[in-house]
Amino acid sequence: MAEEIIIPEEWSNAADTIAYGSTTMVALVCGPKNSGKTTFSRHLLNVLLQRYKKVAYLDTDVGQPEFTTPGLLSLTVLDKVTPDLTIPCLKTPERCFFFGDTSSKRDPTTYMTYIFALYDYYRKLYCQFSKSESSDVARVPLVINTPGWVKGVGYDILVDMLKYISPTHVIKICISAARKNLPAGTFWLTDGVDTPPVSVLELNSARRDSYNRSLLVQKDARLFRDLRMIAYFRQCFPSNKNITTIKELAHALAAHPPYEISISDIKIKHLHCQVPKSETFYSLNATIVGLAVSTEDCKDMPHCLGLGIVRGIDTFSHVLYVITPVPLHNLEKVDLLLQGFLEIPSSLLQVQGCKSPYMSGDVLPVN
Repeated sequence: MAEEIIIPEEWSNAADTIAYGSTTMVALVCGPKNSGKTTFSRHLLNVLLQRYKKVAYLDTDVGQPEFTTPGLLSLTVLDKVTPDLTIPCLKTPERCFFFGDTSSKRDPTTYMTYIFALYDYYRKLYCQFSKSESSDVARVPLVINTPGWVKGVGYDILVDMLKYISPTHVIKICISAARKNLPAGTFWLTDGVDTPPVSVLELNSARRDSYNRSLLVQKDARLFRDLRMIAYFRQCFPSNKNITTIKELAHALAAHPPYEISISDIKIKHLHCQVPKSETFYSLNATIVGLAVSTEDCKDMPHCLGLGIVRGIDTFSHVLYVITPVPLHNLEKVDLLLQGFLEIPSSLLQVQGCKSPYMSGDVLPVN
């Protein structure tokens, strides 16, 4: 049985202040690792959903995202409260980019470009109101969760994010190790420069209350990433299919008919590294790829529709074999495969009694 999460009174009061203090709201949550940013963000979402019909969530943590798999940057719009804060759940984002890594360190420039594009998308869709839409019920507030990397380049990234987005509220969560915390006040603002008003709330992190009850969602980063990937590919099967263990899922995936994708119908892009042209297709085998749709207006920022596992490549027939939960009607739109550094959980590769988890006699054509 999952342990109940108890929200501290300080946090609850802060969430209420944010939710009921203004009609236009963009709240950014920041702080060092393991300070409780995710737990507070989930609670804030729930409080906001008691006032607004919809709330947007911009996830900038590619290592431990809230509603998607690792390696993605996304904007998700929610319309229902999450009653159990201990259970993370996958949701289909409104807009998503495949970054292909669990940290922004390899390519901070692309990372920031994607975040700015997601925020601009939010502004375009949810912040353009006519005079007849003045009711705050019609508005869609935004919650932004950020990574716990707040030193060095990570600090610079956070500052650039804050300057670009100009949130109405910044929630800084502090831990007991003061040297790891962010500077006090509006640390990202430049003196003498006119900026929109911002409310800064500095909250203390909390682990246990006086009754020794858990206050935060505890995470093992690597385990979290693996479980998210496993949950994602579990979606390849109906929810009523009898798959109760990771071992059963591994066998089910090994036997699952892959989609056949013609190499001539797609382009392949390797992120964060160079791959010799002669090794392009072989480097994809047994890897996780982003299934993307390129756009004419912005070719450098293809929209990601989901993830796939490349089960095999037939260079003679010029086809790729891909397992994915992405619906066929969306898969038909995919014209670009993006490869980064996302790894298949090792528990899904250990399938005994099979010649290979990447061989199958049954194939589902895409076109």
